[in-house]
Amino acid sequence: MKPLRFPRRAWNCLSGVMVLLMLGGCITEPPNAAGIAPQTLDPSQRGPVGGVGIESGDIISMTDQMMRDMLTNPQLAGRTPAPRIIVDAEYFINESAQPINKNAITDRLRVSLNRASNGRMVFVGRQFSAAVQQERELKRQGVVDIGTTGLTKAQAAADFRLVGRITSADARNTRTGVQQRYSQVTFEMIDLEAGVLVWSGLYEFARTAADDVIYR
Repeated sequence: MKPLRFPRRAWNCLSGVMVLLMLGGCITEPPNAAGIAPQTLDPSQRGPVGGVGIESGDIISMTDQMMRDMLTNPQLAGRTPAPRIIVDAEYFINESAQPINKNAITDRLRVSLNRASNGRMVFVGRQFSAAVQQERELKRQGVVDIGTTGLTKAQAAADFRLVGRITSADARNTRTGVQQRYSQVTFEMIDLEAGVLVWSGLYEFARTAADDVIYR
């Protein structure tokens, strides 16, 4: 029996396919395939990636501190009827060197205050006024009924509103790469009729580090 003979062209095609398969196997292997296993962190503590800026532990610490201080202020938590308050990021300004989602701070402060005040403060959701207005129009047009709370002449006005500012002062040693940052966060409540500040709070810290961390 004569041995099978493949044409040269067939051998070339077969060799090409084998090379592509080998290359494909190399390409599909991701770099650093082992990676780092995910781990659950305590947001109040510094994690393995930390820098000189505002981090989760700072947000928790500052909002808890501001909440406790506001609840001891008689103009905010000791009035009858309970004052109406707006706590959002609209007038909470970031002038620091760090990009930060201001809602992470104001949302946590509002939720904490709302839960802890137990009715001593009433919170106006001004950021949701468009949704409220849409529902009010549907009620008045008869598209839907009036619900269980009845109708009001207008949306709720607020007595006080949170204002504040995030600032920082930065320094860097160009020889060693060590950087230092002083961060300051001010919280204030402004009377929306008279324009006077009825409460002020301050949170500040300074940190230094040699490694760069990118904040987003």
